[in-house]
Amino acid sequence: MKWLRYGTLGGIALVVVAAAVLGWGIGDYVGTGPLAQPKTIVVPRGSSVEQIADRLADAGIIAHPWAFAMAAHVTGAASRLKAGEYEFAAAISPRGVIELLLSGRVVRHKLTIAEGLTSAEVVALVDAAPALEGSITIPPPEGSVLPQTYFYIYGEQRSELIARMTRAMDKMVEKIWAGRAPNLPLANAQQMVTLASIIERETARPDERARIAGVYVDRLRIDMPLQADPTVIYGLTDSGRKPLGHILDHDDVLIDTPYNTYKFKGLPPTPICNPGKAALYAAVHPELRGEFYFVADGDGGHRFAKTLAAQDKNIAALREHTQAKAQSAAQ
Repeated sequence: MKWLRYGTLGGIALVVVAAAVLGWGIGDYVGTGPLAQPKTIVVPRGSSVEQIADRLADAGIIAHPWAFAMAAHVTGAASRLKAGEYEFAAAISPRGVIELLLSGRVVRHKLTIAEGLTSAEVVALVDAAPALEGSITIPPPEGSVLPQTYFYIYGEQRSELIARMTRAMDKMVEKIWAGRAPNLPLANAQQMVTLASIIERETARPDERARIAGVYVDRLRIDMPLQADPTVIYGLTDSGRKPLGHILDHDDVLIDTPYNTYKFKGLPPTPICNPGKAALYAAVHPELRGEFYFVADGDGGHRFAKTLAAQDKNIAALREHTQAKAQSAAQ
């Protein structure tokens, strides 16, 4: 009966080995992984669990791809792992990896569009943004993008991100236009956006937006040229695509472009940038003080005037202030 005794011993050995392997597998599954520091990788669409395991092993996230694949099959997760871009924590266990891939908690990228950028500048930012795909074949019209922070995921199309930006602007414009002050010299919401774009380029100070809006609204009411330097610059720089290269001067305002609001009364034909919510609100809630003029004060703000004589004094004060600052800096 030796064969029976040996067979029994062999069976016991197999059980012991199987138990040891099972114990090791469980320990590996829940134990600390080899990743030394957080790492982000992409799990491509259509990948099998074996391909995912190999990708994770190559990235140093798991130590034993075959054990990971087996665990995914045993737990029923193999067919439910989601593709995408994931950030894996340092020392994450294989179980943690599977839970993350089941959750679909992919990396969210963000892109901030600042107030006052031209549409050409917005397109350049989107083109340079990482993790996006595709190209922008039709640039958004000037003034059609809402400046704010946008979140997106790996593989999203650039054209779709632009579309989200324009939908956000459409919604914001509709809301602000609906709540506008009465009796404004603006025919439609597009004119509001155009005026807001000028306000956006004139000042970055929250306390000045409505006051500058008031100057332009009063000028529009009496059919006085807006004489807005930012519109002239926009017309001279290929819609903001190239720098002017010098301070705007008298010769510049003589050049005939549709955006020369020194030569042509009323609003320019299109916005000159993408204005933000605050500028849009100011355009239809102007602070009306009977002021028709303003000039920079040399310290980031503006001086306002009701008459040309007062404006001339403010210009003289600016020159003196600028000269004083230059002399102080030279000492």
